Amino acid sequence: MSIKPKPKTDKAAAFIAGAPDAGTSNPKLAGKSEVYEKGIAKGNKRQITLTIAPDLLRRVDEVAKRTGQARAAVINMAVYRALEGDIFQS
Repeated sequence: MSIKPKPKTDKAAAFIAGAPDAGTSNPKLAGKSEVYEKGIAKGNKRQITLTIAPDLLRRVDEVAKRTGQARAAVINMAVYRALEGDIFQS
């Protein structure tokens, strides 16, 4: 007898595919080049250097700790929401 993992449901797959870093399944990236060479390749992401004010970093770290997320995840979500929202719309 072997233990087999529970198969992913369509609902779970749709949730994962809808993530900001899901890659090609994001409809807002349709028609855009899949390869972006800036930064250092780290899996399906790119590593960059970010300079941030100490007070802002403290606030990011507080949110990360409170929500149980990594600092990078909080920053990624904030950037994603800023770009997808109306902050930078012209």
